[in-house]
Amino acid sequence: MTSEVKQHWEDRYAERNQIWSGRVNPWLAEVAGAENPGRALDLGCGEGGDTVWLAEHGWHVVGVDISETALGRAAAAAGERGLTDRVRLVQMDLSEAFPDGTFDLVSAQFLQSMVHLDRERIFAAAARAVAPGGLLVVVDHAAAPPWAPQHVHDHVFPSIDEVLGSIDLGDGQWDQVRAATVERQAVGPDGQQGLLEDNLIVLRRT
Repeated sequence: MTSEVKQHWEDRYAERNQIWSGRVNPWLAEVAGAENPGRALDLGCGEGGDTVWLAEHGWHVVGVDISETALGRAAAAAGERGLTDRVRLVQMDLSEAFPDGTFDLVSAQFLQSMVHLDRERIFAAAARAVAPGGLLVVVDHAAAPPWAPQHVHDHVFPSIDEVLGSIDLGDGQWDQVRAATVERQAVGPDGQQGLLEDNLIVLRRT
């Protein structure tokens, strides 16, 4: 399965020299910006927008992605900003493996996929990786963007309760800092303006 999923994402990143905006995801910036920097884990880091932003704001970051192409772009972005001492990038299929260690912030931003992705396994491992006092931040698409094709609009997106139910928190003690559907303005691929809905979940290990 890993080889098929990896090839899917390599093909996706081969479509253009840059797939994502390079900017930090806004909900992560809002949450992490209020925390004291420590060790962060960026799950599905892609081309490194979040990873680089966290490093610029004092965090030591492990960024994980299945695509070597994406990680190469993330490494270049970190290098251009002189952040290589704060960033470690790991190629890994999170459905089958997970980084060692504990972190003050574990972030899963839009960790959704049309190909195999074992989110329950990943979220269980992510919860175990949060250090005492640390945060687990999960952001999902709550609905299709206005400009998406019809088959995306037909897709059933997981609700907040469904996502919370899928996160195995084990025996740890957690505070639910935030769990809400939030809106943000965005620009589509052809310059369309639109309002997007995201599900934002922030949990703190006590």
